[in-house]
Amino acid sequence: LGTGIYMTFKLGFPQLKHVLHGIKVTRGDYDDVEDEGDLNHFRALSTALAATVGIGNIAGVAIAIYYGGPGALFWMWITAFFGSALKYAECTLSHHYRVINDDGSASGGPMYYIEKGLGPKWKSLAVIFATCAVICSFCTGNMNQANTIAQTFASYNVPIWVSGIFIAFLVGIVIIGGIKRIAAVASRLVPTMAILYVIGALIILLTHANNILPSFLSIFKEAFSLEAGWGGLITVIMWGVRRGLYSNEAGQGSAPIAHAAAKTKESAREGAVALMGPFIDTIVVCTMTGLAILSTNVLNTTNETGALLTREAFRSGFSFAPDIGSFIVNIAVLLFAYTTMVAWSYYGDRSIEYLVGPKAIKPYRWVYVFFNFLGAILPLTFVWNFGDIALSLMTIPNLIGVILLRRLHQIILTEHTYLLNHK
Repeated sequence: LGTGIYMTFKLGFPQLKHVLHGIKVTRGDYDDVEDEGDLNHFRALSTALAATVGIGNIAGVAIAIYYGGPGALFWMWITAFFGSALKYAECTLSHHYRVINDDGSASGGPMYYIEKGLGPKWKSLAVIFATCAVICSFCTGNMNQANTIAQTFASYNVPIWVSGIFIAFLVGIVIIGGIKRIAAVASRLVPTMAILYVIGALIILLTHANNILPSFLSIFKEAFSLEAGWGGLITVIMWGVRRGLYSNEAGQGSAPIAHAAAKTKESAREGAVALMGPFIDTIVVCTMTGLAILSTNVLNTTNETGALLTREAFRSGFSFAPDIGSFIVNIAVLLFAYTTMVAWSYYGDRSIEYLVGPKAIKPYRWVYVFFNFLGAILPLTFVWNFGDIALSLMTIPNLIGVILLRRLHQIILTEHTYLLNHK
């Protein structure tokens, strides 16, 4: 969050200056099939969003509000705003320092801009990042998602091992095909699932319109409340920032790997596309979840948390048809988590390729599928705690690289000039 604040002021609020340009780029205004890379801008954004719009938007928001109160949602918004500038910086860097392989495919990410930007003496930091990214791909982007799916459907008496085998099979049939198949699936499922989920939340808000304003007031009031003392305020901030960063992944170094594959000659264009990620993920989807929970007042009527709390909110919100509310959350959990698992496999295989070489990619994918099954059957607490540790291990070397890369400022300011002159 601190690095995001620094980038926001250093780069002159790119999340405000370049968001409209990012929309134009994403819709294809500047696409050129002759440009090097694997994906067009829309598919690159879809792949990145597939990894970020996941169970954090359903279970993570509910956990933040359950333990931190309504004010935690405000601090999730803060992480999204400043995280957008950080994601703009890291994704511009990733695309700038990417490599085009002999087969025409692109490889990029923090490991490349750390080594190429800081120089060979920093290769050890790049190796640390790539190693942590492989570990994190097994945990945050894989086991956590599988565990949530299994736990959700266990409430319908589906054995977790059955869910585990089914999920692993669905993941395997896509990821074995590589980034183009992953992007094809993501570009179809991500918009569909997001629209379905947001429409469901909007229906709840429309049927509980009288609770919308009180919900917003409670968010802003409790975001700065000292009724429980400074410790209480710190708890609110901690839960909001923790779950916000988990949800939008700003600074984690994962999204830059996807955006490095975009077809464009101008790295700033992909940076402008990338900065929209936290807005879509946190400002839109997470806010819908939070308002659904608060407006239905389920915090006072159930002891559930995580995805089950969100499901109770949708059941309550769809009081005229509770099963429809359950269905929306269940299908959202399944699709959000599924696309996250699929997209994270790409982050892992780019990292293992950097560490070992192309020959390690296929074995990695099979191990990834096995860990998917493990995530479904292992205890929830173990999986989530291990996932949070892995996420931190991946984030730290990336942020060190971004902060130390002094050429970053020159590169991005030059790219700024390009964007301002090519609106």
